[in-house]
Amino acid sequence: MLIKEYHILLPMSLEEYQVAQLYMIQKKSREESSGEGSGVEILANLPYSDGPGGSGQYTHKIYHVGSHIPSWFRALLPKAALQVEEESWNAYPYTRTRYTCPFVEKFSIEIETYYRPDSGKQTNVFNLTVAEKRQRILDTIDIVRDPISPNEYKAEEDPKLYRSAKTGRGPLGDDWLEGAMVAGPLMCAYKLCKVEFRYWGMQSKIEQFIHDVGLRKVMLRAHRQAWCWQDEWTELTMEDIRQLEEETARMLAQKMAKCAEAEEAAAAPSAEGRAELGSADGQDRAEGQGPPDASPDDSFAKQWSTSSRSSYSSQHGGGVSPQSLSEWRMQNIARDSENSSEEEFFDAHEDLSDSDEVFAKEMTKWNSNDLLDTLDRPGELDEGLGKHGAGGGLGQGKHENGHTGSDQRFI
Repeated sequence: MLIKEYHILLPMSLEEYQVAQLYMIQKKSREESSGEGSGVEILANLPYSDGPGGSGQYTHKIYHVGSHIPSWFRALLPKAALQVEEESWNAYPYTRTRYTCPFVEKFSIEIETYYRPDSGKQTNVFNLTVAEKRQRILDTIDIVRDPISPNEYKAEEDPKLYRSAKTGRGPLGDDWLEGAMVAGPLMCAYKLCKVEFRYWGMQSKIEQFIHDVGLRKVMLRAHRQAWCWQDEWTELTMEDIRQLEEETARMLAQKMAKCAEAEEAAAAPSAEGRAELGSADGQDRAEGQGPPDASPDDSFAKQWSTSSRSSYSSQHGGGVSPQSLSEWRMQNIARDSENSSEEEFFDAHEDLSDSDEVFAKEMTKWNSNDLLDTLDRPGELDEGLGKHGAGGGLGQGKHENGHTGSDQRFI
């Protein structure tokens, strides 16, 4: 498990940030849900009492990420592998969020957050033990001075350029923090992020990559947006936010329902089609050939699935449960990655993707969809994991004992 504590500073009050955060989540959910292998299902959005942080709002969501994965890889995976579940307890100014994937049993991301009206100087806001403090890495995120990748840069989301028409605040200079410490307002989001990927041979590289690209990078961009989108949320109340959340939940449910109906219609052949299929099937068995309209991806997926299951069954005997099969697959991936060079493993992404720009987007709680989208950029995965494999890092973090370590930013 790799543990990092991020301190994110913003020139706004805690009350403003609460509205900004919730507004951002529902807006991004709307924008990034197409209903076709992509989107968010809101299973629950209910108040709770006597839970994490006392009383608050509980949400349970499922993120569908199929459209963000190349078709050659998607063909190898069951549906459960194309979903990420998020459970969140929001007792502002304290929140806790957990991400899991049904197909990857030994993977989880836990994010615990305290929001405080200070400059991020508290050294143990989470009351960690001495051993836990030695294990964590500290990293401060500055929305103005921290660099952002060119392909994600937008002038309208640059705090150095943005000026609010409604509040008159901005633009922010490199010395914004010093001014905010004197005149205010100023707040800090303390985020303790624990990433676990317990598969031998892959753990350290994947955990580091998730922190670097899936968490820090996304949080930096999301908080830049929080500041630069303030004209959209600055006049909203919490009642307005709850209404927007309800409207978003209804809209997403309709999108996902339409997508499910379309999939069922496409999967159910007509009576004439079933007759033709039966006739063709008899001929195929006689000739030993597959359906004439079968695509290379479908053929490859069936061959892979059959050979994988038969190989697993021959080793373990009897039937194959989904859980045991998924673990066996992950072990094989880890074994293969150890037996081949990193160059061979990661070069495959570029050749087999659907297009030269497979991943146009980016995975965190700020907007967890962003965390998933980073899977769409194999180039970053190549660079990120390649550097970490060589002992490098994408940025600098500071361990509690003063040593410098690789640190770099996912629902």
